[in-house]
Amino acid sequence: MPSARFSVLSPRAVARWSNSSHSRTTVVNRTTSRWSHSGSDNVDENVASDGPLKGVKILDLSRVLAAPFCTQILADYGADVIKVEDVDRGDDTRYWRIKGEDAAWHGDAGPISNYFAAVNRNKRSIALNLKHKGGKEIFLKLAKDADVVVENLRPGALDKLGIGFEALRKINPGIIVASTSGYGASGPFKARAGYDMIAGAEAGLLHLTGERGRGPVRPGLGLTDISTGLFMHGAIASALYARQRTGRGQKIDGSLFETQVALLSNVGLSWLNMGVEAERWGTQHPSVVPYDAFKTRDLYFVVGATNDKQFTKMVTVIGRPELASDDRFLTNPKRVTHRDALYEALNETFASKSTDEWLAAFEGSGMPYGPVNTMEKVFSHPQTEAREMVQRIDYPAAKDGSIRVIGPAIKFSDTQASIRTRPPLHGEHTNEILEEIGLGESEVTDLRNDGALK
Repeated sequence: MPSARFSVLSPRAVARWSNSSHSRTTVVNRTTSRWSHSGSDNVDENVASDGPLKGVKILDLSRVLAAPFCTQILADYGADVIKVEDVDRGDDTRYWRIKGEDAAWHGDAGPISNYFAAVNRNKRSIALNLKHKGGKEIFLKLAKDADVVVENLRPGALDKLGIGFEALRKINPGIIVASTSGYGASGPFKARAGYDMIAGAEAGLLHLTGERGRGPVRPGLGLTDISTGLFMHGAIASALYARQRTGRGQKIDGSLFETQVALLSNVGLSWLNMGVEAERWGTQHPSVVPYDAFKTRDLYFVVGATNDKQFTKMVTVIGRPELASDDRFLTNPKRVTHRDALYEALNETFASKSTDEWLAAFEGSGMPYGPVNTMEKVFSHPQTEAREMVQRIDYPAAKDGSIRVIGPAIKFSDTQASIRTRPPLHGEHTNEILEEIGLGESEVTDLRNDGALK
């Protein structure tokens, strides 16, 4: 059992936060503009984090979705996440706006989008040219006092810049470097670019996803990217715990491809152990029947019967009790065998009433059921409000002066996750962060004029 003095922080980090010479909540010489913090956020930037990762310092070199999603979780849990962006454009997703979104942002606010805002709150942005000697020196100075570096460049890219794991551990033996790529740091495909859909295709997800008898469908969200971020955030927390025991940092290597292979779960084991090739089932389940989204008179209604008792209850609720005594449907294996005959009867029945009528019929039944909700209904759902899954942040760069963001999924009874700051503008905190590591105004000006930073 860990002692009462257990800490995931490195000795430098313990000193840094114990001395209180600077904390994340101190506002120092921020790069100011019309679009910087107005001081009236619903999310109060001057409230200190009490999250479980309070005091952990993370340098986030990542962009797009998988790794930024990971670092946002860590930031919500209290870590001080410094997003290191290139000086020219910053994160690509700053420019990923859906049709009509330009009207939501002030034109001179710099590159920003809802896509970027979705995975970059609670972070500070510094714009560094890591190919410039001065920019690299700044990064190394930041890394001396950091706990974790997160990156998703191609394997070996940091080494070529002279800031890879071996270089960083020489100046900070406790450093943890978490790398995410398309295919991982070894193997014949290590140099190939990887994106969510490509990894989803090559590692089997698209083979599984789509309607029966029809072509592959990309899920409506970047599920492989997001799942990779989830895997990596847990790995980082585990590496911090391991460092407390060993005193050493380490390299963590993850990829979209490996994530998606791992997610194949029972479907993968059916192939590995039985040689059974996977099929597309739409919203049906390959081994549980019935389990589907049924078309109602107006929308769709999802319900599943995972055992024989539930099946009897389900067909009673929908007014078809005779189906429970039909020899073809007496057990789940029989229902799987006679799937099409059962669904013919169920589809006809569910189409006879509206979704609201079916919701009323199933209320109190104990069955797993629900409507297929639109985004409008998701975010007006009483459970969404009760669990505080939407929070508003004042944001002068937005035309209406604020944005709403999706709240943390996990609640802690003591060290609560929190949304403390809005997504940063490109390079917004460069001056602030450089002052924290001791650079004076004239040094910063010289570095900026020389192209080392924005």
